[in-house]
Amino acid sequence: MSKVFASLGMSLDGFIAGPNAGPGNPLGHGGLRIHEWVENVASWRERQSLADGESNADDEIVRENFDRAGAYIMGRRMFDEGEQGWPDPPPFRAPVFVLTHSARDPWVRQGGTTFTFVTDGIDSALAQAREAAAGKDVQISGGAHTVRQFLNAGLIDELQIHLAPIVLGKGVRLFEDVSSALIFEAACVSHSPAVTHLTYRILRG
Repeated sequence: MSKVFASLGMSLDGFIAGPNAGPGNPLGHGGLRIHEWVENVASWRERQSLADGESNADDEIVRENFDRAGAYIMGRRMFDEGEQGWPDPPPFRAPVFVLTHSARDPWVRQGGTTFTFVTDGIDSALAQAREAAAGKDVQISGGAHTVRQFLNAGLIDELQIHLAPIVLGKGVRLFEDVSSALIFEAACVSHSPAVTHLTYRILRG
C-alpha cells in the first residue's frame, strides 16, 4: 500500500524556516542555509535543470524520494514562495495539490507537473493526490502548518528530518502545537559531513 510521507530540512534548534518568509524571501532569513547540503547533489540539480552534481549517499536519499513520490501536497504559502523561483519544468515532475482558501484554475507546467488548487481541506487533497499517484507514495511538502495538519490528523506514515548542523535562533518550528499523543519510531539514521538524515515511522495509537 502506498505511504504518505513528509521530508523536511531542519536546523539543530528545530526550525524549518527562518523568520519573515515570503515570496520575495523564500524560507525566511537564513532559512536557505538549512538546505545547503542538497545544492550540489546530482539528483537535485537534475530536477532544477542544472548540470553536474555529486553522486553520494545524500544524493541517493534525494533520488529515492523523487522516485517514490507520485504526487505532492503543499500549502498555499509554500506555493507562493516557490512560484516565482521554480524552473519550468518544476522539480516535482508529478501532480501537485495546493491547499488554499482561494479558488484558481489548474496551472499546467512542463514535465508532468500540474498544480491543482484544493479549497475543501486536507482529506480532499489527500484523496485526489492518492488517485493521481497511481499506487506510488504521496509527499506532504510543506510548509510547517500543512505538515502539522496532516500529522495531527494521523495521516502521515513516515517523517524524514534532514538535520543541518546550523543554529538559526528563530524562525518557524515544525513541532509547534503538534499532538504529544503521536508515537514516533526510529526507522533509519544516516549522515554525511553536511547533514544527518533521520527517518521515523509514525504509529497509530
